[in-house]
Amino acid sequence: MPYNYTIVDADASSKLQLQHFLEDYGDFACLDEARDRNAGLNSIIKYLPDIVFINLGEKAYEYFHMVTELYQYMKELPIFIGISRTKEYAYDAIKYNFFDYWLLPYNEFDVRKTIRRLQKQLPEEEGTPTLCLKSYKDYHYIDTNDILYLKADSNTTDFHLKDGRVISAFKTLKTYENQLPKNFIRVHQSYILNRNYVSRINYGKSVCALKSGKTQLPFSRSYRPRIDELKKILSRNSISTSK
Repeated sequence: MPYNYTIVDADASSKLQLQHFLEDYGDFACLDEARDRNAGLNSIIKYLPDIVFINLGEKAYEYFHMVTELYQYMKELPIFIGISRTKEYAYDAIKYNFFDYWLLPYNEFDVRKTIRRLQKQLPEEEGTPTLCLKSYKDYHYIDTNDILYLKADSNTTDFHLKDGRVISAFKTLKTYENQLPKNFIRVHQSYILNRNYVSRINYGKSVCALKSGKTQLPFSRSYRPRIDELKKILSRNSISTSK
């Protein structure tokens, strides 16, 4: 399962480096970035991340008080990891139940050890649904998380996977529409997409862009309500910069 996190850090380079390290593990998705205590408090309450990384710096005690304040608004707090250039606040971080404490600059080995501990501690969802494609005596099992989109081709359906493979099944797209998990959305007579891989919705061109490669899938007017609902779902976990 993906672990969602928020970064509270005024240092842009530090945030980018942390995200770079976490990208190597694949299971971590950044919900938001905040520059200070108030923005951090608002972000945590709004997005309910699993993990919060805080660059403590000189405002460490403001952040410790923020953690205490969160008990007023949340039944269960996220996991906190403190970041600092010195060990000065390590003891206090332990008192405030921080999961770990990292020194800057980041040490890849320390990050890896913490990530592995997190993966052991955080609960995992039940197994990802697997789709079985049957063709005569051939049974092909596909992890639904690996599917980018489905494309209709006459009376067959092509499954486009994130590793670049395309697997064909001798059934119509309609057959799979109600069998797939709720993160799969029919957007066109010929396409069903996995909303987890959508990076852009362009209403002007009536296309959805995917995170993998340069793939763009068209959506038709009859499926516009589903695109509107998709936009709402994606917007809940995004930072809006529109005016």
